[in-house]
Amino acid sequence: MNDSSPLPFSDLHRGEDAAQVAAAIARVVESGWFVLGPEVEAFETEFASACGAGFAVGVGNGTDGITLALRALGVGAGDEVIVPAMTAAFTGLAVIACGAIPRIVDVEPSTLTIDPAACAAAVTSKTKAIVPVHLYGQAADMTALRAIADRHTLAIVEDCCQAHLATDGGVPVGTRSHAGVFSFYPTKNLGALGDGGAVITSDATLAARLRRLRNGGQRDRYHHVEAGINSRLDELQAAVLRARLPLLAGWTARRRELARQYRSQLPQGVAPIRERDAGHVYHLFPVRLSKRTELSAHLRQAGIGTLIHYPVALSAQEAFAAYKPMECSVASAAAAELLSLPLHPRLGDADVMRVTREVGAFVKGHSAA
Repeated sequence: MNDSSPLPFSDLHRGEDAAQVAAAIARVVESGWFVLGPEVEAFETEFASACGAGFAVGVGNGTDGITLALRALGVGAGDEVIVPAMTAAFTGLAVIACGAIPRIVDVEPSTLTIDPAACAAAVTSKTKAIVPVHLYGQAADMTALRAIADRHTLAIVEDCCQAHLATDGGVPVGTRSHAGVFSFYPTKNLGALGDGGAVITSDATLAARLRRLRNGGQRDRYHHVEAGINSRLDELQAAVLRARLPLLAGWTARRRELARQYRSQLPQGVAPIRERDAGHVYHLFPVRLSKRTELSAHLRQAGIGTLIHYPVALSAQEAFAAYKPMECSVASAAAAELLSLPLHPRLGDADVMRVTREVGAFVKGHSAA
């Protein structure tokens, strides 16, 4: 790719997995079985193994996964669930969907993952669970969060939607808690050709209830023993995910290498988020600077795509105003300054050099001004 050609933020076109994905789609079409069949069962087994968990339960999307995991753990109306202020709104919306109250707390300044001290301070007699988010592909401080949960007998459901194969102290995310939830939205590190999600757990009883809840609360066909929902990973998406799963480790290694290059080449004044743990899988590579809008415009003029994740902290979102969230100053300040640079496995070394060169030119120009 030359310097005059567009460099998009992401690339979801056919790639090295094209033949495998095409074969997977053809296999499902020929089978005539499209919902909760052998492809889902096989993917659940394979994904659980890849994550170091005993079980995986495929669901319609990551949001449903969080809601169902909380419900399966007995969280419901009137209960409080602690969530971080820096995340996609869907984390908090999943709590509301199970009837509970989201208690939004601030994040750590350097990693932007949930602040354990803020989490501990938010615990009340109504608190039933914590939903830490492994943000941008980096694990939250699970050691500290487990200590809080154990002290107050709280459930933990890990939001791993950006953190496929990430680890915390060498331990796979989603395995140091009651359940971990993953999204397979097309832009994720492991993406489908549409929506999809999974919940992992090593609790056989919890896995059985999750399977029941995702399928209308059915114990067996037409016998609904509780009020579940319709949230099923379909056969087509499961087959695509099975085709891509063997490539995920290599894609993850490439993401880490690209992040290393960014960190070594970015100029002073453009700060990446601190890597707290080497298990970071770099779903996104946000940088922080006061002139975010100007840098984004400069890169756009140079043909380089960027995005903002996330411009509004949960504590400032209208959807959560009724829950009277506390002020989360760290998250709010970061939300005004973060800009995500392109990072995906198809990005070349020369692409990173091009991006960092343009960032350097911007910084130099504004320093001179």
